[in-house]
Amino acid sequence: MKINKLNSIIILGLVAIISILVAQLLWTKEAFTIEQKKLSQKAHIALLEVAKKLYEGTNHELPVQNPVQKIANDYYIVNVDNEFEPDILEFYLKTEFKKMNITTDFEYAMYNCQSDEMIYGDYISLYKKKAECKKTVYFPKHKNLVYYFAVRFPNETTYLFSSMRFWFVLSTALILILLIYVYSIFKLLQHKKYSELQRDFINNMTHEFKTPLASILIASKYLIEQKPIKEDKKLYTYTDIIINQGNKLNSHIEKILNVAKADYAPLELKKENILMVPIIEEAIENIKLKYPEASITIETVSRDYLLETDTFHFANLVYNLLDNAIKYCNEKPEVTIKIIENNNCLKLEFIDNGIGINPKKISFIFDKFYRVQNEKSNEVNGFGLGLYYVKEICSLQNWKIKAENNQEKGITITLSIPYKK
Repeated sequence: MKINKLNSIIILGLVAIISILVAQLLWTKEAFTIEQKKLSQKAHIALLEVAKKLYEGTNHELPVQNPVQKIANDYYIVNVDNEFEPDILEFYLKTEFKKMNITTDFEYAMYNCQSDEMIYGDYISLYKKKAECKKTVYFPKHKNLVYYFAVRFPNETTYLFSSMRFWFVLSTALILILLIYVYSIFKLLQHKKYSELQRDFINNMTHEFKTPLASILIASKYLIEQKPIKEDKKLYTYTDIIINQGNKLNSHIEKILNVAKADYAPLELKKENILMVPIIEEAIENIKLKYPEASITIETVSRDYLLETDTFHFANLVYNLLDNAIKYCNEKPEVTIKIIENNNCLKLEFIDNGIGINPKKISFIFDKFYRVQNEKSNEVNGFGLGLYYVKEICSLQNWKIKAENNQEKGITITLSIPYKK
């Protein structure tokens, strides 16, 4: 993935989550305000009902003006121009608050003109017995009223927060998601840094290898043409081994360089319409130079299948699949390439008679640097890049690739290619 694309995704993700979090906090604040208004409305209704009941059976009538006044968020006074008993007031308050579903502790106090001060006050808890509530209650006298009582909700904020538990759980969850996202981004950037260091190290290392290796191959090829070497069978064999192993090492270095390059920038395919079968036949000829004992056959109903792809990479793809099929075989290698046309799809099946793969590990064979540990692992050279390269080429062209064990022995690797005549 390109650096600026990754940075864009990171920034967009952070902006999105922070925006959601800010919106959630604003909604929570708004919800708190709404809950506060609801409590105030319910308290007004309940206290007005209490005032009405205190006037029942008396010679006085309820004032036209609303007797309930809100002095502060948690403090209300009710003007009742009449004497009343504390027990009766407490009973009415409990009854009306219960009706309005106000389930929080409250304090109340009574005043009259004779004493010009609070004559009675008490703290009422809905969850504790009266003996356990030893709080001292004191409200200042209101200057303009004579007979009245006051009510305060000391735990109003806690009560409102408890009624908004869902909002706070949601906000906490969003904060946790944001923290996890930030941590993930940090780890991703750290991993990206290590990947870049690894890629730079591989590039430098392989380039350092290529220069002396090129010199060795040039010298070896010159050496093998000399008359004394050709006449001495042992020297000719040793020189030939040097050349073969040098070419093999050079091939491995090229693979590592290609993969390192692909990690930084995707492979570019130069697509063109090609006849598929001749390319496959050419790849078979090349692989037989390496494995002359291998038997490779093509089963197809037509030789005229046209494919839009990159010739170079498609030939390498076929070569890698054949190389992998032959390497992991205990007997004479036999590989069958079946070309099947089915519902606008062309399937290439590479069927071998090798040792097969553990079903639990077969899904990992296309991973970079992954090598299945089996009886041939120590005999076969490689870095686990061949099938990874094949998968990358398929992904770039939206081809599907899968591997499965055959019923008797070996595996079948199937390429599914969209195809239109």
